[in-house]
Amino acid sequence: MTKSAGFWQRLLGKAKPAATPGPATVRAPESAAPSPPVLQSTSSLTHYRREAELGRGSMGTVYLATDLQTSRKVALKLLSLQREFSPEDLAEVRQRFVREARAAASLRHPDILELLDSGETGQDAWIVMELVQGQDLSAHTRVGQLLPVGQALRITSRVARALAYAHRQGVVHRDIKPANVLIDLASDTVKLSDFGIARIADGSRTRTGLVLGTPSFMSPEQLVGLRVDGRSDLYSLGVLLFQLLTGQLPHRAESMARLMFEIANEPAPDARSLRADLPESLAMVVALALEKRPELRYANGDQFADDLDAVAAQLSSLPDLADANKTGEQTPHKPMQEADGFAQTQALESSDSRHNPQLHHPRRTLT
Repeated sequence: MTKSAGFWQRLLGKAKPAATPGPATVRAPESAAPSPPVLQSTSSLTHYRREAELGRGSMGTVYLATDLQTSRKVALKLLSLQREFSPEDLAEVRQRFVREARAAASLRHPDILELLDSGETGQDAWIVMELVQGQDLSAHTRVGQLLPVGQALRITSRVARALAYAHRQGVVHRDIKPANVLIDLASDTVKLSDFGIARIADGSRTRTGLVLGTPSFMSPEQLVGLRVDGRSDLYSLGVLLFQLLTGQLPHRAESMARLMFEIANEPAPDARSLRADLPESLAMVVALALEKRPELRYANGDQFADDLDAVAAQLSSLPDLADANKTGEQTPHKPMQEADGFAQTQALESSDSRHNPQLHHPRRTLT
């Protein structure tokens, strides 16, 4: 099975073997990208030849396909809307699909998986995406398979900057999780996928009554159905980073009700309680991303990325953490000296923050 297949099968759930995909697509940086056109969905499924099934899940199936007009290998995702949604909701869901597909197709960023085309067939829908090699981050969320700390920070920083770009375009992802981040370490590829898919189902009832999305990664405000903005994505990215660093989720429970209560009300543990070699500066970055109240988190992805980059620079200059950076293994905690990039900021009162009460000394942030 190819590495690309691993990404698509995790994206949708259960998997099947896949054919070998073409090479990863490399694009110019965001600043060099032309103004993207609005997706017009002028083509139809007859323009694509399906060749192999890459993955299958509750929302549909992904195929390796060929664009017959350009001979380009692509990923074709068929969304089974009529199977998943109640008849009274189907028309609204299809309208939402058209809006979200057009918004997602307008995104042009080197670290966002490109949506190439979309359309409707009968009561269902389909989207076409660029095909890239790699595997998703799910493979690196278990103890023993964790990425080196510096590498995990650099990947998370790139995702944070991709989110900052999308948020400036008015697009919120709503489903940040390891399965939606594709990486290929050999080619230094990072791709954030599935923009708009979570929004398609938002507010609609499925036939099974299931909660769509990934509750463990949802922000408190998203779980209770409040209006969300980009800061919700940054909370989810904080959960992802916590898992990449420790091999555990910050909140775990035996029931959905208990999980939702913990996410909304109980502080996440200090990452150092699960991995003692992590420096205080990094634990504070994670804690800030996981604040319960949106106004206490990072205001945008660029701020989050700036702090991650500063911590990564510190780690690379400290030989006593070299082994942890290379292997991702846990080592005894050694306090890290503050770098010049740290600056004292106004302290938050205990009543202003519901997260990490053990860190109620003056809040420090990287500049």
